[in-house]
Amino acid sequence: MPFRLAPDATFREALAAADRPLAGMWVCSGSPLVAEICAGSGLDWLLVDAEHSPNGLESILAQLQAVNGYPVTTLVRPPANDTVLIKQYLDLGVQNLLVPMVNTAAEAAAAVAATRYPPHGVRGVGSALARAARWNRIPDYLARAGETISVTVQIESTAAVDAVEDILAVDGVDSIFLGPSDLAASMGLLGEQEHPDVRDAVERCLRAARAAGTPAGVNAFRPDAARGYLEAGASFILVGADVALLARGSEALAAEYTAGGSTGGAPAGY
Repeated sequence: MPFRLAPDATFREALAAADRPLAGMWVCSGSPLVAEICAGSGLDWLLVDAEHSPNGLESILAQLQAVNGYPVTTLVRPPANDTVLIKQYLDLGVQNLLVPMVNTAAEAAAAVAATRYPPHGVRGVGSALARAARWNRIPDYLARAGETISVTVQIESTAAVDAVEDILAVDGVDSIFLGPSDLAASMGLLGEQEHPDVRDAVERCLRAARAAGTPAGVNAFRPDAARGYLEAGASFILVGADVALLARGSEALAAEYTAGGSTGGAPAGY
C-alpha cells in the first residue's frame, strides 16, 4: 500500500503558514507519555532534545510515535552536528532538525548536506530499512526526501553571531535559533543569558535574519524576555521545558505543604 510522501508538514511549512510567532517547549524527560501530554497542550511545536537530555534512538522513535497525529510540529536536536547521527535520526522519521553549535557557514552547509542524498549531499541510502520512507512504501521517497526535511541551525557563540549573515546565506538553512545561555558563556557571561550584551547579540541576529527573509527563533523561559524577543522580531520561541515545569511545580508544592521545600534557588540558566 503506497503512502503519501510526507507524514507531517515540516517546520519550514508551519512557519510559512503561520500568521503569528510559533510558541513551543522542550521535551527532555525521554518519556513518550510526557511527550504525548505536551503534544496535546495546544502549543505549536515541541523540541525533543538529545544534546542535554537522556534521549537515544529508541526513545526518540517512541516519542515520535507518541506525538504522531497531534496538531503539533516536532523538532529533534541531536547532540552534535554529526553526519552519522543525522542519518540515523532521518531514517527514524525525524523531519525537522535543530542542529546545535553551528559556528560557520561551512558547518551549516555540512548540516544541510547530511540531510540530502547524493549528488546534493552525503546522506546514506537505507530507505528500505527506514521508517522515514515507511520501508519503501512512500513512492519516490529517494528523489523527494528533501521536501520532507527542514534544517534549523543553532547560533550560540560569538563566532556564530559574527558569521550569522554567511550562515543565513547557506542554501538549505530554513531557519536559525538563538541560544542565549551558551552565547552568554562564550561572551564570558556564564549564567547571565539576559545580560544586555547578550540581548544585543541576539537582536543583531534577529535583524540579520529578517533582512535575509529567514525565520529566527529564541530560547526564552522568562515571560518578559520572551515578549521582548517577540517584539524584536522572533518568528518562533521556546518558552519552557517539561522537566523545568515538573521541577518548579514540585518545588511549589513542597514550599506550600512542607517545612523545608527546595533549597535550590532560582535557576542560573535554561
